[in-house]
Amino acid sequence: MNEKCKKFLVLGIIAVFLGMSVVPAINAQTLKNTVVKTTTENKVYDLLIITHKDFAKTLQPLVCHKNHMGIKTRLVTTCEIYYQMYWQGRDHAEKIKYFIKNAVEEWGIEYVLLVGGRKGQSYQWYVPVRYVKMGVDGYPEPQYTSDLYYADIYDENGSFCSWDSNNDKIFGEWHKKDGPEDKYIDLHPDVAVGRLPCRNKFEVKTMVDKIIKYETSSYCKPWSHEMIAIAGDTYPEYKNSNWTGYEGENYADQAISYMENDTTTVTRLYTSDGTLTGPMDIVKAVNKGCGFLYFVGHGNPMVWTNHLPNSNKRIDAFGLRHIMMLRNKDENPICVVSGCHNLQFDVTVLNNIKKGFTIGLGYGTGAPECFGWLMTHRIFGGSVATLGCTALGFTKEDKVSFEGGINELEVEFFRQYGQDDIDIIGDTWKNAISWYADTYTVDWDNTSEDTWVDVQIMQTWILFGDPTLKIGGYPPILIPK
Repeated sequence: MNEKCKKFLVLGIIAVFLGMSVVPAINAQTLKNTVVKTTTENKVYDLLIITHKDFAKTLQPLVCHKNHMGIKTRLVTTCEIYYQMYWQGRDHAEKIKYFIKNAVEEWGIEYVLLVGGRKGQSYQWYVPVRYVKMGVDGYPEPQYTSDLYYADIYDENGSFCSWDSNNDKIFGEWHKKDGPEDKYIDLHPDVAVGRLPCRNKFEVKTMVDKIIKYETSSYCKPWSHEMIAIAGDTYPEYKNSNWTGYEGENYADQAISYMENDTTTVTRLYTSDGTLTGPMDIVKAVNKGCGFLYFVGHGNPMVWTNHLPNSNKRIDAFGLRHIMMLRNKDENPICVVSGCHNLQFDVTVLNNIKKGFTIGLGYGTGAPECFGWLMTHRIFGGSVATLGCTALGFTKEDKVSFEGGINELEVEFFRQYGQDDIDIIGDTWKNAISWYADTYTVDWDNTSEDTWVDVQIMQTWILFGDPTLKIGGYPPILIPK
């Protein structure tokens, strides 16, 4: 039995005999500075679910499950929020953010789950997004979605962080040659935010069933401690002599090294040794079941791929049609995807007929749904949660200084879980972003390329999943009957 499993089982048995609560407490996160908040002892709720009224009934089994597991949960619809916050907030997204702020201070919530994406293939939203308009001169991607907006409630002084310091209703604006217009965005998450960008009730029900099944049946199962890492030569040397080694494989190996305390089996699918030759290698490996799945390479909303060693050739892309071939049933991993736009969930087929792609770069934005979301809500398999980028996923090779990059953030996610034992997925997401913000500090008065690149890396890294998800599930002894 895995060491983590043994430790948790022993603690659970002790708790039962001592008459203690059999559900492990969620660790409280300290909010910045002097922010008024409910104490842990007087906590009203842990998890706030925000959704459209059309999904409220379908989500009730998840609300019951979370409360049953000792995670105090409150579901609120967007209509209720818009009514209560009528006089506060300039648009729907800001009203939701103000509501989250109030929920932190009045209820003590630490986790927020947004349930709702586009309404079918339309340009309307069940739960709105915040578009950040980076707009750097010459930058090909003028805007992108960021759910970090909803998590970054307070600035460094404990005041509401609007992401619009010049008050012009353009958020995260950075298009001046002499520096950003919206300065001093804090970027440290104050709550852990996850999103299920569901487009219909069927997807909501699928995710409710997946989450409940995972938390109640995956504990210490052999598959839940298996890891698959898929990578290649992300930046071939023939293009740039500074790009040495097989970058994707190197980062995959770093992630694996942090998971040694938890994983019992590691499967490497690498282009360098011929274990990764095409998409069917991935399908076959994932269909055997695994607890963790890490893609390191290039992507767009529809596909993921990587280079052969020091070559301009890439393997045939693993895409939406291959995700439909996944049959790993209830053996659903935590999936991390390193690639541009793989989690760009604002895609729609209407973009195929729209003149000029105003969202993203235009590559794959006409898909019916994005790679990361299909991976997550796939009914016969796929993942139970997926993390990745809603826009360009800059690596250190894309930066002038060759420091930082999205791969560093991803590897920190695995370190948070594998080394620091942070096993609530929202906390791993939150801590990884905070680590990046502290390690690659943004100098808001510095106009260099690296500054805005680091801002975008944090803003676009999103969690598709329940932020209170217990990685590896709960021991049966801790699951109330």
